[in-house]
Amino acid sequence: MFYVTDTLEITHMKKLFLAIGLAFSFLSFAQQADTEAVVKAFKSANTEEIAQYFDDYIDLKFLDKEEVKNIGRNQAGLALKMFFDENNINGFDMGSNREIGSTLYITGKLTSSGKPYNMTVMLKAKAGKHQIITIRIN
Repeated sequence: MFYVTDTLEITHMKKLFLAIGLAFSFLSFAQQADTEAVVKAFKSANTEEIAQYFDDYIDLKFLDKEEVKNIGRNQAGLALKMFFDENNINGFDMGSNREIGSTLYITGKLTSSGKPYNMTVMLKAKAGKHQIITIRIN
């Protein structure tokens, strides 16, 4: 036999599960929005737009060059622009993306008038959004 208190507890539990479900949906949507915005920036090959998603310090690894760790946002933007200009980068084709914990990985190919370049971008959740912490191009 159900009592009024049991019905209230069930109602509260339903509301709690609904709230938890909505929170997970929102986090998934925020992650998806971050991914789409970063991919769109790479597709436009606009290094200024891409740099807006950089963390304060990032790691860069360009084709046939040593990896540079903890380079500042502005210097990283200039280095990326130089690479894009030197290699006539004009777009990006996303291969895949995945999330492991609070880290997001985006892989794909940078397109150019010459050969394509494989790229991996790693983003970390910080202050409610994902920011680029690593770019590897080979």
